[in-house]
Amino acid sequence: MSTYQPQPIGKAVRQSPPVDLSKPYSDAWLKDKHILITGGANGFGAGFVRRWAAASASVVVGDVNIEKGTKLVTDVRKELGNRNVHFVHCDVRDWDSQVNLFKEAVKLSPHGGIDIVVPNAGVADMDTLQTPTGLDAAEPPKPNFRVMDVNLYGVLYTVHLAMFWLPKNPGSKDAGPTTDPASSKRDRSILLVGSMASLAPIAGQPLYGAAKHGVLGLFRSLRTSSFAWGVRVNLLCPYFIDTDIVPMSGRMVLAGGATGKVEDVVEAGTRFVADASVCGRSLIVGPKVKVQEQPDGEMKLVKKEEEGKETAIWEAYADEFEDSELFMRRIVAVLNTVQSIRGWAGWVGDIVAAGTYGLKSFFR
Repeated sequence: MSTYQPQPIGKAVRQSPPVDLSKPYSDAWLKDKHILITGGANGFGAGFVRRWAAASASVVVGDVNIEKGTKLVTDVRKELGNRNVHFVHCDVRDWDSQVNLFKEAVKLSPHGGIDIVVPNAGVADMDTLQTPTGLDAAEPPKPNFRVMDVNLYGVLYTVHLAMFWLPKNPGSKDAGPTTDPASSKRDRSILLVGSMASLAPIAGQPLYGAAKHGVLGLFRSLRTSSFAWGVRVNLLCPYFIDTDIVPMSGRMVLAGGATGKVEDVVEAGTRFVADASVCGRSLIVGPKVKVQEQPDGEMKLVKKEEEGKETAIWEAYADEFEDSELFMRRIVAVLNTVQSIRGWAGWVGDIVAAGTYGLKSFFR
């Protein structure tokens, strides 16, 4: 059981308490919401599309793969009878392509706005940063940074555009920890897709790890300020999931172990987007296992016939303001104390010094 108690910095962040995974939520809340998903043609993205379209949401799928994207939308429309599912070609590495995706999404919206944005597009390539190539050449070969371009810079483009269009969403309301999901009609939400590689090193994939660590940093920073524009932000951190992004070499390494399932990632993501009271939280998704929580907080794997809790979803850093960010809270508290001691005199002195510096720079 969590010992979470909101701290001053937590109140500023508007972070909700740890996610109660036993608390029911309803897919019905997604009815008539307009959702934009990048990388939506397969994997997690396709799972989100099918689940949310089944709940009568309006969905725009952005993907570089025209064939898969078109087929998915055609199949979903036919299977579910939901005509508000659309495909728009998008290369997330290209700014103009992403701008076009958002413009088209607004045009296709039943109510003229976007409710939820999911920057889901991601790739995994052979990592030349980890495995040197061309060692016999006279000059070093240029590295391939496609993983960074898609998994980090593409996400930054998507979030930048989301923070432009979400606050313009007509009829939507701010949401936060005190929001009653049952009475909330529409809010503004970003669901980031990180990875276990956001939280821990991933052997042999430093570029992938760097990109996903970047998404984690983006999440932790965004949630401290996005509420000012009525936008709530949450993060998924999947383990190795059985999708096309895991190459044969990766599957060979994982042989004998266990991988997670797309449906569990979709379940965690749906909880985030369908419960407007959840903000600033992150969930890890892995293989479904049965565990017993020990008195010291450790988890013990148990057999199916034994008593325990079966789950594939866990909260990442449920008490992070008390644990992982304790040092930073102490530093911030010290700096805030310094500011209060210096008072208005210190503020005026700093303003004068800043103005003097600006004048000196101007006349150089």
